[in-house]
Amino acid sequence: MSWIDRIADGVTEHSRVVIAVMLVLTVVAGSGAGMIEQSSSLDQFQSDTEEAQKLEYVEQNFSTGQENTSAAQVIVRGDNVLSQESMVETLRLQQSFRENETVSGTLVDDRPTVGAANLVAISSLTADQQRELEATAAEFEELNATVQAERTAVAERSAALNATRVELRGALETLRADPSASPREQFAAVDENSSVDLNETQYATFNESAQRLRAAENESRIDAAYRLGTQGVLEDEYAALDRRSAALESQSERLQSLGAELSAEQAALENATSPTLPEQIDALESMNATEYERALGAVLSEDSSGRTSGLAFMPTSYDAGSTSANATMLLVTHQTEGDGGQGGMASDALVDAQLAMQSIATDAFESDGADVIVFGGGIMGEEIDNSMGDSLAIVGPLALLFVVVALIVAYRDLLDILLGLFGIAAVLLWTFGFMGWTGIDFNQMFIAVPVLLIGLSIDYAIHIFMRHREQRQAGGAYGADDTRGSMGTALAGVGIALVLVTATTAIGFLSNLTSPVPPIQDFGIVSAVGITVALLVFGVLIPALKIELDEFLESRGFDRKKRAFGTGGGRFSQLLSTGSTAARRIPIVVILLALLVSAGGAYGATQVDTSFSQEDFIAEDPPAWTDDLPEPFRPGDYSMKENLEFVNENFVREDSQAQILVEGNVTDPATIQRLEAAEREAANSSVAATLSSGEADVRSPIGTMQQVARENESFNATLTAADTDGDRVPDRNLEQVYDDLFAVAPDEASGVLHRTADGDYEAARLVISTSGTAAMSDVTTEMRSIADGIDGNGLEATATGQTILFDIIQDQLMDTVIESLLITLVAVFAFLMIAYRLTKGSATLGAVTLLPVVFSVSWILGTMYLLEIPFNVMTGMITSLTVGLGVAYSIHMSERYSLELERTGSVWEAMSRTVTGTGGALLGSAATTVGGFGVLAFAILPPLQQFGIITGLTIVYAFLASVLVLPSLLVVWTRYLGPDVSFDAPNSSPAPTASDGGQPADQPDRTEE
Repeated sequence: MSWIDRIADGVTEHSRVVIAVMLVLTVVAGSGAGMIEQSSSLDQFQSDTEEAQKLEYVEQNFSTGQENTSAAQVIVRGDNVLSQESMVETLRLQQSFRENETVSGTLVDDRPTVGAANLVAISSLTADQQRELEATAAEFEELNATVQAERTAVAERSAALNATRVELRGALETLRADPSASPREQFAAVDENSSVDLNETQYATFNESAQRLRAAENESRIDAAYRLGTQGVLEDEYAALDRRSAALESQSERLQSLGAELSAEQAALENATSPTLPEQIDALESMNATEYERALGAVLSEDSSGRTSGLAFMPTSYDAGSTSANATMLLVTHQTEGDGGQGGMASDALVDAQLAMQSIATDAFESDGADVIVFGGGIMGEEIDNSMGDSLAIVGPLALLFVVVALIVAYRDLLDILLGLFGIAAVLLWTFGFMGWTGIDFNQMFIAVPVLLIGLSIDYAIHIFMRHREQRQAGGAYGADDTRGSMGTALAGVGIALVLVTATTAIGFLSNLTSPVPPIQDFGIVSAVGITVALLVFGVLIPALKIELDEFLESRGFDRKKRAFGTGGGRFSQLLSTGSTAARRIPIVVILLALLVSAGGAYGATQVDTSFSQEDFIAEDPPAWTDDLPEPFRPGDYSMKENLEFVNENFVREDSQAQILVEGNVTDPATIQRLEAAEREAANSSVAATLSSGEADVRSPIGTMQQVARENESFNATLTAADTDGDRVPDRNLEQVYDDLFAVAPDEASGVLHRTADGDYEAARLVISTSGTAAMSDVTTEMRSIADGIDGNGLEATATGQTILFDIIQDQLMDTVIESLLITLVAVFAFLMIAYRLTKGSATLGAVTLLPVVFSVSWILGTMYLLEIPFNVMTGMITSLTVGLGVAYSIHMSERYSLELERTGSVWEAMSRTVTGTGGALLGSAATTVGGFGVLAFAILPPLQQFGIITGLTIVYAFLASVLVLPSLLVVWTRYLGPDVSFDAPNSSPAPTASDGGQPADQPDRTEE
């Protein structure tokens, strides 16, 4: 007795014990389902790449804004959002945010809301102070330039006079040593080499000193002669230099006084730039038209800069200085306990706050004909989470309904239908319990798991039930007309095939462990566990339950013998016999046609794109038909995708940034020169976001130093002293410059420089806001090119950021497609060859069984190209799933064909029984699986829709390949590599309607054991 016979006997002979044990295990395993946590964060898709590590380094060592905060962009759209009335309404909206308990509890203390309206109001309140400050700053800059120029000129003049004095001394020494030397010639030589113009009066003084020197008899007269010939000659020039130095000292004192005055005015202005919202509202309302236009122009003109510029809150298409615009942005900053950005999980408080903001804003502007978009991590996460729930609410019932309908058609028996549904519930309970026990979070991808397991689980039930019914028809081939005997024969007959199917399908799922994307790994593990559980439930628990229930009903007079689907003649049987007819008449033609179609699919496979972005996980507004669904199943409204497109096209997104981390000797002047070149290159990049001022939004150490220097006199002096060529880029004493930058502007400095606790400078960074419409691959290419220009000579530059990390995931998806396909093919190929060598004595049968699956892989990839469906986190697994799922159909066909061939000895009789017996079961299982996956097309999430369509087509292709192409392959294999059997024309007499369940003819009747 084989191992499969012993297992079948164990299930049938000890059915009650089996039921008890399996039910207890189901309860224990399923208890973990309550521990599952949900995650919609896109950060979970990131693998441990160098770029991810560098981004983590940046977040830990640089100031990326206020700690533990999340920004939301509130976009106000209307005919003219810059009108005085609209600006006042925007300020009132901010006031409403701050007065709402749900919102205010999440806002930061310092400037929680800010927009162009705030700056216009503040500009009005501080206009006089601003003008005084600008005047003082202008005078300071003019005087500073004068002092710097005069200081340089005085130093140069002093150096020239000192050099001339030295040369005059040397000429006198020559005259003293050589009595024949001419004073005229010596003086002329000095005059020629000096930058100081010497005249005849000075020559006379020099000549007199030469005569005294030659006549001097003691040291005092010699020293006096030397003084007369040097300092005496240049006496008028030194006097003029002293007067210039005195004037310079006076100017320096005035400059110092102006600096103190400027600092005081700046401090006073900063204190005045934080008026309360009511004060700002009053200021805007009290302005007349002229005052308002003046304040608006000051904030939105091309000349506005620094904290007073409102251009950052305007659309990128806005013309600086214009008094009209159709949109403006308000920035709201929330305090969070952890991640709150668009890529991470948002807290419940943040979600509630941003939802409340949307409701408040909609009510506030509804009567004005304007509309408001709240764009933030909380509201985006809420839509993603809702789309997951709404997708399950639609897909789950539809999948169940379709399976029930399919089972009604296939089973036509209420008890078998209920058993199938109970088995599905048990499989799902086991699987989700496993997720809970192992701590695997439920994310967007796992919406497909219930549908996947429903389809695959019911396959097992159909194959076992159909084989059981075949066995009981007309007493079965061996008279095993009792329930236990028929079920034992059915389990023994399909058991090996089901084990092979489970193993190969699990291999297909587990091949995703090679993917560097963690959720894909988790999906592979959970699916492999689920399909294994399906084998246990439908191969052990459900057969045992069916035995007990059938016996109970038959003992009370109910007939439990049912006809197997596809074995009673009619249109289904005729359809299924198409493959066997073609295999008998034109097998080579069928194989060549399959190869030709596969070649076309292989070409299309090379053209399929990959995609990973936030847009993939954001639902579109549901179709109109969903409005008619009853309340529990009706999806909500989804506007985030449309809003995201608007923000990408018109504004600089807060989360759309690339960063270049530079590690090494950042205090080397050569480093700052490379950073300057990189900043220029980034500003000119086609992927950089351009503000309405026409400038790229780039933050760097140089830009930060220049900005701080414009606002702080002491640092301006430091920067000027370190700049030897006047380009406002320091080229010496960088460490001192950095120290002073941290002293006067620590927040700004820590945003672009990393200083250790010991005061050493280890890294710098550039932050480049990227266009929301730029392709991720273009951003990555551009930023890596800029980083390469910095890299080398002791510096390590790395391009990173969320966009770049997403592009890496996109590349990893393609790696997943290729690697998982190769691993699955090789593993399944080896497994089938070994399995068939051990069980059938022919390894080549395993290769033949896998070949139709290879065909279907190329067909499905070609279909993805034709339908323009890219590889994403869901469809990226389709190649391994095609092999794992598709091989099941081929295994059932090959296994049944091999067994029937051994029993009948006739190729055509074996093929006929295979395609009408097993083919009927395959048609039923394919229909339920296709329907199960097909309902994913009604999901709200686009990747799930695509996954459902493609997986459904995968099953169709696998079924067609197994019933249309595989028969021809099996016939050719039998002719050249198979056993010695008959190829005589099939008997015209009708074949038996029931098979032996897979037992060879020389085995005894199981009912007689």
